[in-house]
Amino acid sequence: MNTASKLISGFALAILAAAGVHAETYDGVAKVTSTQSRAAVRAEGVAAARSGDQFSDVAGQGVTHIASSVERGSVRSQGVAAARSANPYAEGYGQGVTRVESQVDRASVRTQARAAARGDRLAI
Repeated sequence: MNTASKLISGFALAILAAAGVHAETYDGVAKVTSTQSRAAVRAEGVAAARSGDQFSDVAGQGVTHIASSVERGSVRSQGVAAARSANPYAEGYGQGVTRVESQVDRASVRTQARAAARGDRLAI
């Protein structure tokens, strides 16, 4: 290919690229025209701020009251009984309390824990 054909193909590509370019026109700042007074707009803003978020989920709306037929004391006693019973979903369910044999004195462990809580350093 000679240089003339390269130049012509380059000019053709430049013209095609220039034809595809479009610039957006600037119309200036949009002017707002309102029929309400400042006081009316402010009153609507205050009312909207106090009404809460209309588009939020239920979690942001606070505590909801549920009518229940069960008394609070019975629910509490059932919860305490469930907390004190064995966990049926645990790996060792039904095996009772696991015994752990240790060679460390309980008093020395307690002393180390208190020293660690106070920030003291013990020679171990």
